[in-house]
Amino acid sequence: MIIFIKRPVFSVACMFLLRTCKSFHSIRKTKYGSLNIGSTLSTSSSFSLTAAATSDSNNDINGKVTEGKTGWNHKPPSESSPFWKEEETLTESRQEKTTTKKLRTGWLHNTEAVNKNKTTKKSATTIGGVSKAQLRLQQAMKEQRDNHRIISPGALHACGEDRQIVVTEHRLSVPVDHVNEGKESKNRIDVAFTIVEEIKDEASRRWFESTFAIMTPSQRAIAYVKRCAMTSAEDMFIYLQGGPGFGAPTPVVGLDFAAKGSSWGSAALDRYQRVVLMDQRGTGSSTPITKQSLEQRFPDLFMLDDVDIGSDQADGNAKKDQADIMDHIQKSYPQEFGKFSKSRDDATKFMSQFRADNIVRDAEIVREVLMLPPSIDDDDKNSNDVDTASLPRPWGGSLGQSFGGFCTMTYLSMIKYPPKVSLLTGGIAPMLANSAVDVYTSLWNKIRERNLRYYDMYPGDISLVKKIVRKLLEAEKDGTPIRLPSGGKLTARRFLQLGMMLGGGPSSFASIHKLLSSAFLQSTTGGEVHEEFTRGFLKTVDNEQSFDESPLYFLLHESIYADGNRATKWSANTAYETKVYSRSGEETEYDYKLTSQEDNNQPVLFFGEMIFPWMTEDYKELGGIGLTELSHALAKKDDWGPLYDADHMRAVLDDGRTRSAAAIYYDDLYVDFDNCMKVTSRNGPLEKCKVYITNEYQHSGLRDDGAAIFSKLHGMATGSIRTPS
Repeated sequence: MIIFIKRPVFSVACMFLLRTCKSFHSIRKTKYGSLNIGSTLSTSSSFSLTAAATSDSNNDINGKVTEGKTGWNHKPPSESSPFWKEEETLTESRQEKTTTKKLRTGWLHNTEAVNKNKTTKKSATTIGGVSKAQLRLQQAMKEQRDNHRIISPGALHACGEDRQIVVTEHRLSVPVDHVNEGKESKNRIDVAFTIVEEIKDEASRRWFESTFAIMTPSQRAIAYVKRCAMTSAEDMFIYLQGGPGFGAPTPVVGLDFAAKGSSWGSAALDRYQRVVLMDQRGTGSSTPITKQSLEQRFPDLFMLDDVDIGSDQADGNAKKDQADIMDHIQKSYPQEFGKFSKSRDDATKFMSQFRADNIVRDAEIVREVLMLPPSIDDDDKNSNDVDTASLPRPWGGSLGQSFGGFCTMTYLSMIKYPPKVSLLTGGIAPMLANSAVDVYTSLWNKIRERNLRYYDMYPGDISLVKKIVRKLLEAEKDGTPIRLPSGGKLTARRFLQLGMMLGGGPSSFASIHKLLSSAFLQSTTGGEVHEEFTRGFLKTVDNEQSFDESPLYFLLHESIYADGNRATKWSANTAYETKVYSRSGEETEYDYKLTSQEDNNQPVLFFGEMIFPWMTEDYKELGGIGLTELSHALAKKDDWGPLYDADHMRAVLDDGRTRSAAAIYYDDLYVDFDNCMKVTSRNGPLEKCKVYITNEYQHSGLRDDGAAIFSKLHGMATGSIRTPS
């Protein structure tokens, strides 16, 4: 039987077919032109254009992205373009012509079935009111923007007890500013993340060792997503690192995944198919922020670093405040100061994008790129079907340690469907505190108690610490400060920052005692100890203080307490000076210049996890006019965005979108216990979060006994462990 089709309908069909073929030809003419995508990558019918749209080149610190030369992505049609309506117009045209001049074929003349088929045909061209053509292009452009790639073939590691894992190292591109610049922004940075999963069969092992190894980074990413074929993230678990400013632990080296191992990584891999370790933006391999990278991005910020600002800063104690210095520079270098000021403002805006809110948004993009996109070309879909693209596909679980717990609270505040299981260890943000100064004032009291416990264990170190501080003060006074291998200065105040070590695990006291014992050069003839610092001591001090390598920690640490429109204004320093200069009773013990004297019976108190404005003078990589002024600009910034939403946190916990449990350490040196209890108490934002309170561990509990803490919290959250009782 032959069916004759009228000329207009046939012409339209030919035009549509020609357009489709040309579009597909354009896509195929990329650097993957020789790649047989169908056979090699087993792509589905969901119109994946990643191979054409992605680029293997990394985004640099300047946010430059190499655009693909595919034709369609240079000048994509605007939202109002008739391109988007063409497919519907073609369908409507066919339907209209059939209605006004109906074909007389005899066997399907004016039947009900014809009308039903036409209606189904029309609905199949759109999903959720958007044409399939538009959805395809949107998906392809998203894949190009995300630029997901796996930088090297997966590394296989033997972990004992019949467990072998594969570690894949991923990169993707994200906007610097998710909110104001949006997903279309060309101002982008890289986010790096590592995935650990267990090899369970020989076919998977061979695939990673052979097929996976010969692909390009972008091809690997496509192949990985297709092979995993995840339509849900329930079997993925993401870890949010402490900080801010530090990358995630390195599998095998910094985090063990051995079967029946003692780390939280082992316990997580027992319960989830994949563990994702994300380097938060600006850390690790995620377009890391260093002074060197900032010099490349904002050269004018550092153009005045070598100018003379006068000799009023002798002996390390600034007699000019920062406002005076800027006034002097503006008068002396008016032309350069204009460029400098603009660069400072640009850098301040840039650095303000590296907080928990954007870290959470990055984590959501990581989740999205790892899952198969919803199918667009399913011809069986009709208007009554559920739109799979709109279904929630949250992480199966998350763990936030320290600052990572703060990020978890932001997750519960911002994201409609946060991780199904949210665990926090030493990471309850003091969101109900009146100010950051109040938080630090409370922490200073905790630091005092920790110092006294240390001296109870090592009473001989009281006099040793006094001696070290006196020598450093004398060197500063003489104008001959002690230089460290990194080029920084070991001042008395910098030395006291070693107190951050006191908040570690069971061996922390012994570690700092060993360091102090190596401070002075021993006589080779059995005589008195020399009044000279050993080079080994100076090198160890340098290694223990990582601010040079992680300036983001210095620049943004206090901003983690800036929830909304409030400036931090060097809150830790303000709280400290209030203690020192009050001169009332026991509070004089915080003044190391007094307590270091031989006739003073008070011990010298080390500092805790705090930053100070003078650090730009003592640390080489934090110094210079540019970075100093940037740190002050961030401290004065009073238009921070919100980080926490108490109502949203309650809502996601109340209706079961997430189940949460937290470990709160009673003696925590870094996160104030009393503020934690306010947040998790009845009527608090985390009222429904189950809490495990203990003084068995310090802040480092997750590192010291990770598997036990993870298993306990996970059981509490999911209901298998009844704590609190």
